[in-house]
Amino acid sequence: MGRVADTLIVRAAPQEYICGPGSWNGLEQHLERRGISSALVVRGGRSWEAAKGYFPEFKRVEIQFYGYGGECTYAERDRIASEVTRLGLQSIIAVGGGKVSDSAKAAAALLRIPVVILPTLAATCSAWSSLSVMYDKAGTMVGFEVYPHSNSLVLLEPRVILDSPPELLVAGIGDTLAKWYEADAIIAHLPSPSEEIALAHYAARRCRDNLMAHSAEALAAQEAGELNDAFVRVVETNIMTAGLVGGFGEDYGRTAGAHSIHDALTILPETHRLLHGSKVAYGVLVQLVLEGKQEEVVRLLPFYEKIGLPAALKDMGLDGLSREVRLRVAARAAEPGASIHRMPGTFDAVTVAGAMEDLESLVAAIRVRETVAASR
Repeated sequence: MGRVADTLIVRAAPQEYICGPGSWNGLEQHLERRGISSALVVRGGRSWEAAKGYFPEFKRVEIQFYGYGGECTYAERDRIASEVTRLGLQSIIAVGGGKVSDSAKAAAALLRIPVVILPTLAATCSAWSSLSVMYDKAGTMVGFEVYPHSNSLVLLEPRVILDSPPELLVAGIGDTLAKWYEADAIIAHLPSPSEEIALAHYAARRCRDNLMAHSAEALAAQEAGELNDAFVRVVETNIMTAGLVGGFGEDYGRTAGAHSIHDALTILPETHRLLHGSKVAYGVLVQLVLEGKQEEVVRLLPFYEKIGLPAALKDMGLDGLSREVRLRVAARAAEPGASIHRMPGTFDAVTVAGAMEDLESLVAAIRVRETVAASR
């Protein structure tokens, strides 16, 4: 089995978390309870347009605004930190999606000041986790930073998420579904998991079970603009329950084969238009083929089809990739230190490229059978 963390550090949760309609309204009071009298609000673009109607007015705390630059890079982290320093502010508030949150967390960690997260999307667990996934300016993933401090506060306003694009919730479902398959690939082979790792395993299973049971209803509710239990449950699963997996399990519950496939795909400029969770969802199926679990691919395919997750390269507009390019992607997925090596087994470029090709054949065969059956 691949090497994982020698010492497990639990980073289970933010210091405080509140979910519910109107949760943003108490933001100023929460800052004051923390002795914070000033903050830089790091906000996205389109997400801010949808969220600004829910953002509260401030009467006592000084608020300044910063427009996020579009990618979570070290340069963007430094720009945010410089702005906080220039203005003499005490904290950072992130209002946006995962990359906005990750950029704000990175800057706050650099300055050693509190960070508050107001997520506008449920596409990742970034609002919950005390780490940032870092990219270069071209959008290629270059690594991640893990912080010794939890996020100070997360306020989840489900009505903001309800107004977000449905495809982003679908991507979040794909990313969160991977929590089970990646964690289980690592933890199931441990002879005696610690209590922390057992909790991570439970949370990962909870992610899968919640999403399989409630995703279709949640997406229907979002389409209808109705806030219901299924929608809130899926949103909290994507943000909170998913965050608990890595929070308790660290490297045992964070990423394995599916995210290695995602990371490898980012070397191709044509994949930068694709959502993180979509690429991870595809990676789940490649990982299952690598594990010899084709029957689970068959079981998952109807769920993927129903909610709109990609199951093959064609679904992502990548079916034209040559064998040479696929091998290059596979080599990146299997490079030394990649999370795929946390799973049992030996993986190289040829093995991973073969799994990608086997998945294409398997999905195509299933779809042909379904088309024939439907025409009868």
